[in-house]
Amino acid sequence: MRRAVFAVFLLAAPGTLAAQVVIPPAAQQIAVAVLPLPKEFRDDATVLGYSPEGKLVTLRAGTGAMICLADDPAAETNFHVACYQKSMEPFMARGRALRASGVKGADVDSVRFKEVKLGKIKMPKQAALWSLTGPASSVNLEAGTVSDSARALYVVYIPFATPASSGIPATPGKGAPWLMFPGTPKAHIMFIPTM
Repeated sequence: MRRAVFAVFLLAAPGTLAAQVVIPPAAQQIAVAVLPLPKEFRDDATVLGYSPEGKLVTLRAGTGAMICLADDPAAETNFHVACYQKSMEPFMARGRALRASGVKGADVDSVRFKEVKLGKIKMPKQAALWSLTGPASSVNLEAGTVSDSARALYVVYIPFATPASSGIPATPGKGAPWLMFPGTPKAHIMFIPTM
């Protein structure tokens, strides 16, 4: 009896679970990663996704203005893909690097905000982000589709904007856009479409 329990424990050990993550083929990752974008931006978007070893790599170098991130296969319970303008890449890449080094939560933004202030990270005047988030069951990789259970979110970054400078409130209203993180490098207008 103890052997059976021990064997189950070994299967559930974190190192074992990581080894069992299945990385989808690059073509499937690309097809799903670009879905948040309007069709006119999909074909020439750069797509970052995961190598067979699970490392984040460029799956497709695009010539367009957008960068898309494929769903992280290690996040087995949820699905998330996002696309943003290339002008946001220094800020986004720095966030990924900080998280990979073990920096967590609000500390990631604290470091990035300080680096923006010091001129180490250049922010655009404005930039768009499109994303889809939902349960893992909301994506069909083989078909390259996402079900209605995935929620769309659209964001327009306007670094350092405030309600006074943008004319947009900092509190959500029913069906109306609002300004999140006002006055910071990460200030952005939130749009959650109602379907």
